[in-house]
Amino acid sequence: MSPQPSTLSALGIRIGELTAGPSNTIADVPGVAVGHVTLSDGPVQTGVTAVRFHGGNAFRDKLPAAAHVLNGFGKSIGLVQVEELGTLETPVVLTNTLSVGTAATALVRHMLEGTPEIGDTTGTVNPVVMECNDGAWLNDIRGLHVTESHVRAALDGVSPVFEQGNVGAGTGMSCYGLAGGIGSASRVVRVSRRDYTLGVLTLCNMGRLADLRVDGRAVGPAIEERIRAEASGAEKGSIIVLVATDAPLDSRQLRRVATRAGAGIVRTGSHLGSGSGDIALAVSTAEPIPHAPKNSKVMTRSVLHEDAIDRFFRATIEATEEAILNALLAAKPRVGKQGRRRLALGEFVELLAR
Repeated sequence: MSPQPSTLSALGIRIGELTAGPSNTIADVPGVAVGHVTLSDGPVQTGVTAVRFHGGNAFRDKLPAAAHVLNGFGKSIGLVQVEELGTLETPVVLTNTLSVGTAATALVRHMLEGTPEIGDTTGTVNPVVMECNDGAWLNDIRGLHVTESHVRAALDGVSPVFEQGNVGAGTGMSCYGLAGGIGSASRVVRVSRRDYTLGVLTLCNMGRLADLRVDGRAVGPAIEERIRAEASGAEKGSIIVLVATDAPLDSRQLRRVATRAGAGIVRTGSHLGSGSGDIALAVSTAEPIPHAPKNSKVMTRSVLHEDAIDRFFRATIEATEEAILNALLAAKPRVGKQGRRRLALGEFVELLAR
């Protein structure tokens, strides 16, 4: 079987009702950019993905944020303060489970270099690093191959144009028993005669092949039969969902939005297994919150009315579902440690086409 790269639209598949943004990625939200460093060499199948949410100084101009833990079998760093204060003050770094500490140190160094007041004339910084375990099948995770220089390169290389599939942090990830990785999608939401954008980026490392669904169709069993796969075991792995929007949502509303990522995940077949670390982080870029208020400690801010929030729930569900499928379609077949391999969904497009 030879890979047949494709897209959902080329297969006649449209996820949901809302319109996608121009690039159909999280970078359709102004200011958002993504950078990858990919390490793919025999048993080393891992990497780093960095997501910047605005072009300014993330510490001096914090963003409203909230996280939702769907299943907490994970080792993310920084979510406790996000939960307490409702703000994000660094880019987000994604990597493998055992490289979280290295990534956090590199992210702190990155912030210290650009913000000399941190830890001197003001408080410390809260690095946010999120992870999935690529060592379960493809990557030699015990080798600790991710270094601080890899993390710094991903941070320095962010761009609104970026690859999807098994690249960056997604290099060694498996999704529904196939090659997984990074996926992204976006939706446009119109409120009061103005268009807002909501974008999603997923790090996909979850699911059983037998459970895979594409736009509601159970395609996993047909693929499983085709490759004579062994019976699927318990669902393990993880998924990280990053949601960004330029709509004026506060941290309470963003927590409600992050919760809806779970509906997008389960639409692809996952049941959020006990051994899976499934976490969503939602961020609004609309109105940064200054670290040091200038003239007054009382702020006046715009906030979306609750009557309009259902549209953002729908956008989150649709974009999350599509981002997962985009990760699967963009991924290439991969061979990792001990000669283990993962086939790619793109090798089975005839089972997906309408």
